[in-house]
Amino acid sequence: MLDVFLDFRVETIRRRTGFLLKKAEERDHIVKGLLLALGAMDEIINLIRSAKDSISAREKLQTDHELSSTQADAILQMQLRRLTALEADKIKAEHDELTHKIDQYQQILNSKERIFEIILEELNKIDERFSSPRKTEILDLGGGLDDIDLIANDRSVVLLTEAGYLKRMPVNEFESTSRGSRGKAGTKTQEDDDVKLFISCNDHDTLLLFSDRGVAYALPAYRVPMSSRTAKGTPSVQLLPIPREEKITSLVAVDSFVDDHYLLMLTKAGFIKRTALSAFSKIRSNGLIAINLEDGDALTWVRLSKEGDSVLIGSKTGMAIHFRLDFNELRPLSRTARGVKSMNLREGDSLVSMDVLTSNLVDKLAKIEDLTKEIDDNVEESSTDGPWVLIASAFGLGKRVPVTQFRLQKRAGMGLRAIKFRIKDDVLVCLKVLGEGEELLLVTEKGVIVRTNADKISQQSRAATGVKLQRLDDGDHLSEVVLVPREQIEGTEQLSSGEEN
Repeated sequence: MLDVFLDFRVETIRRRTGFLLKKAEERDHIVKGLLLALGAMDEIINLIRSAKDSISAREKLQTDHELSSTQADAILQMQLRRLTALEADKIKAEHDELTHKIDQYQQILNSKERIFEIILEELNKIDERFSSPRKTEILDLGGGLDDIDLIANDRSVVLLTEAGYLKRMPVNEFESTSRGSRGKAGTKTQEDDDVKLFISCNDHDTLLLFSDRGVAYALPAYRVPMSSRTAKGTPSVQLLPIPREEKITSLVAVDSFVDDHYLLMLTKAGFIKRTALSAFSKIRSNGLIAINLEDGDALTWVRLSKEGDSVLIGSKTGMAIHFRLDFNELRPLSRTARGVKSMNLREGDSLVSMDVLTSNLVDKLAKIEDLTKEIDDNVEESSTDGPWVLIASAFGLGKRVPVTQFRLQKRAGMGLRAIKFRIKDDVLVCLKVLGEGEELLLVTEKGVIVRTNADKISQQSRAATGVKLQRLDDGDHLSEVVLVPREQIEGTEQLSSGEEN
């Protein structure tokens, strides 16, 4: 490294000295002409006076006194005041100085030792000029900077359309509104391109994308291009090598691949399994098999879970089943396993939603069930501190039901009635477990998004029909509900209070 620097400095000094030598020789050539003119001033003055014009005068000077065109021009442009003895002495002194400089420059170019001496002198001058001690400390941290080190870990939402377009938007793009409002357009969709998946994440998270064929793909969240609300997004095939015959059916945001977390998977046919999250820490660019599927089945839902959590699964006709995720009900399986039956469905019914309850919450519910009798399904609880299950239908109706109304059951049962529909052809689209003060993003098939506080949604029993959550356009239906993380809500509140002050 030092040799490269020295070679660079040697070349720099040589070029600089060669430039200065050329300039000094050109100037000395002119000065020599002026000195010759001073020595034969009377003759040169008569020559100039007798010439018809400046061109003929220059030609006579070059011919009679053997001057170059540059020297002749300098003599013709010389002012009369320079004919004084004092000015003549200055010209002679300049010639002597230029001769000395030319000699020095030639010595530098002919001697590498002299160049090294100059390098040392210049380094000493730099040391004297910048002699103050360093105020920063250079640390060897091992390795350089990655892309992620230069990107802020902001909160975002990621949206996927039916046609496979991905986009990322800041979560604060959507302001909280009152229940029942229409909301803002979250994406610009074509008539046949509806919103399919919608999740919130941090920009440093890893997005796990699961296809209907049971293959998992990984993509850093920040690599999904940030877009405006009305932008169409980026085709997912430009970000990942997904075959055209595959469709992404689930998105999961992961901040770290720890051993005590599991991926809970549920298929269209109702098979469920959980696999250690660490098994997906190194996903190849062309994907990794997440589940073994039977013919005609498809992987549809994937959620993060821990040992002792519970799962709440809902069906299209408004039924829901709630069971624990432990070794007794659902032991961990390998990536290539098919899974076991989750829910016993009536003819014509199908699964539509799944959410996970934390182990702490499940333990509290188990104690409540031991101490109290089962609440009558037809009686609406007037007061509870939560948590609740948000139940939403395709026609924009929904309610909050206390989690205590969904008792723990055995896996593969038929479940309990979660909602009664007041509108013909209405179906269940979402089950979400939420606490007090939570905020929601309601997303329609046409990409209209409304942000609202869950506390504004009425608390009702399982047998109730719900209230209007969102005003829908003709032909549009509610498709997804996403929880806004609590830290994002607190950050928005602090920003609003700061602006008011």
